[in-house]
Amino acid sequence: MKILHTSDWHLGHTLYGHDRTEEQIAMLEQMVGIVGREKPDVFLLCGDVYHTSQPSAAVQTMLTKALMRIRVANPAMAIIAIAGNHDSSSKHEIFREAWSELNVYTIGTIDAENIDNHIIEIKDKGFVVAVPYCFERNIPEGFHQQLLDAVTTRNTNNLPVIMVAHTTISGCDFSGNEKGTEYTVGGIDSVDLGKMGHGYDYLALGHIHRPQFVDKEKHVRYSGTPLAVSFDERFEHTVSLVEISARGQQPEVTKVPVSNPRNLVNLPANGAEPWDEALALLKRFPSDEQAYIRLNVEVEDVLPTDAFATAAALTTDKKCTLCHINAVRKAQQQTQTQRLTIEEFKEQKPIDIANRYATDKGIELDTDIRALFDDVVRLVENEN
Repeated sequence: MKILHTSDWHLGHTLYGHDRTEEQIAMLEQMVGIVGREKPDVFLLCGDVYHTSQPSAAVQTMLTKALMRIRVANPAMAIIAIAGNHDSSSKHEIFREAWSELNVYTIGTIDAENIDNHIIEIKDKGFVVAVPYCFERNIPEGFHQQLLDAVTTRNTNNLPVIMVAHTTISGCDFSGNEKGTEYTVGGIDSVDLGKMGHGYDYLALGHIHRPQFVDKEKHVRYSGTPLAVSFDERFEHTVSLVEISARGQQPEVTKVPVSNPRNLVNLPANGAEPWDEALALLKRFPSDEQAYIRLNVEVEDVLPTDAFATAAALTTDKKCTLCHINAVRKAQQQTQTQRLTIEEFKEQKPIDIANRYATDKGIELDTDIRALFDDVVRLVENEN
């Protein structure tokens, strides 16, 4: 079985107010081309199809047209799309029956009463087990294993089994994703890989934007986003072509690069420079290169009030667009966060933890902020 594994398209995403329709259409055109060349048996779209749960009519139309063109590029291929945490689960379900007539399967909600809704058989090729994003506590205990066991019963010809999910697996490299920690990334708590069950030949994941194997021996992979969503995604953007010759065999994975007509560029590429040096980098940036620019500026206090206007003026005759000035305090760069043991942490007062965080981020907690913080602490204590 041959699979094209992709995820996290985030259609409708804007970058600091700048419309990205041109880039998103260019990405979708490349998807059509890859499908036409490679002729996979299955096209997996592993969640976060849209950037918001209420995409505009134009964005929904863009997706519909793209899926139809992808289908025309390889009519025999099954297209399977699950909802991610950015998506509306109901939007995936509304036209589910109509889409299925075109060999397109959109799965938006967990259906523990009818597990057949999560199992798609690819005739003479294999099985796909599709689990959309769902708040973890609302997923029945052992649900993933229940699905895999059901497939094992049906899989009399010993065909490959693929599981699809949108979640955070513990130990993944979440660099590039916003609001990420080892415990939660983008609002999804980390889950142990063991909770995904056993019995799949490849676990196709969405949510983490950096393409990677979380566990190569167990064939667990994030395809990553094909189009950068933030300036912190400093890595190649790709889709994954996966080939599995038989049940229990090692999948062969090939990364296919996806290009962007307007790249996201950091100036400088690493770290930050003082204001004058940062402006000099922007001034030297090629005039004919289309790009979004984030200027990373080292500051001791605050930026000049006219900083953005001053910097933007340097791009007047260039094809690039200044999106953001990222002010990085010197103190923040020099501060090493002191690690606490669990016992030491428990001895800290809430305001002490807030102060540590503020110091680490180069933020000053003034009297008003401290007073508000104390009010919140008291409210929480009263509720408890």
